Amino acid sequence: SSLKIKKIQIYLWDLRGGAKLTYFCAETLNMAKIEVKKLATLGGHKDCIYTLQQGPEPHLFFSSGADGMIIEWNLNDLNKANLMAQVENSVYAIDYYAERKALIIGENHEGIHILDLDTKTEIGSLKLSNSAIFDIKTVEDRIFTAHGDGKIIISDLTALQRIYEFQATDKSTRCIAINEAKGEFAVGYSDNKIRVYSLVNQELKHEINAHEISIFTVQYSPDRRYLLSGSRDANLKVWDVQNGYSLKKSVAAHRFTINHLVYSPDSKYFVTCSMDKSIKVWDAETFTLLKVIDKARHAGHGTSVNKLLWSSHNNLLVSGSDDRSLSVWDINFNPSFT
Repeated sequence: SSLKIKKIQIYLWDLRGGAKLTYFCAETLNMAKIEVKKLATLGGHKDCIYTLQQGPEPHLFFSSGADGMIIEWNLNDLNKANLMAQVENSVYAIDYYAERKALIIGENHEGIHILDLDTKTEIGSLKLSNSAIFDIKTVEDRIFTAHGDGKIIISDLTALQRIYEFQATDKSTRCIAINEAKGEFAVGYSDNKIRVYSLVNQELKHEINAHEISIFTVQYSPDRRYLLSGSRDANLKVWDVQNGYSLKKSVAAHRFTINHLVYSPDSKYFVTCSMDKSIKVWDAETFTLLKVIDKARHAGHGTSVNKLLWSSHNNLLVSGSDDRSLSVWDINFNPSFT
């Protein structure tokens, strides 16, 4: 449950003389009682974990990272892990495309591999560039890849050929968010800018001087009212989509780089993760901090938390880290009071 509180005052009194010694005052707009339970730590990767992706069923998900292994996990059986594929180089991004039941794997310095999940076989690959692939998004059989040389490359999934590519800067293209409702997509760059392009013709619609340094994550809110961004400057920013991507709010959210953010299945909350080793839970309407999940309080990760997945399966949150492990979290927003 949530409590709306404007001010809490705590007084200390000298019982012998009746004098008021001092008081403490704390102000908050939203205090929420949230219970966090770590359900499991999953091992299997041999190096840093960089990406997580929802699978074809709510209880299934995929992970990959520096070891080039693509592993399928089952939230109904946390001891079960299937090695789906192995590539030679590291993997920063994978994308599950439900319309074709395909898993798209971005192999750094090579290109993309298409894995058919029904047959569990590779049905094709496409050499794209010699740079890293930082993000992959797929819409209407078009694969959008973000590259370390500043390029966005759009490829046709069925024909397995590139359709179009463009480059706004020679700095890395780090992250992509798709807004099909408005027919546009937002891209976060290492030149500190967010650029918004048309999905139809890739025309530049907005260019935002968004952060002090490289942008690592962008995400539209489920209702498409806002675009959220996180950066190496550790700030979380909220952009008002309906008002020309004007800045609605800026929050000093973490101590170090914000690596990723995702919304809860019910859209009421979102979480951020950081190089500061923590995961933070936020109210999606007010953008206020509700909970910090870390090593000291919840036996969290000991190194950078790189990626998050909030599954609709029992509302479980999964995190992947440089420590080579995955953690599965049960977050209860309405615990019973005892």
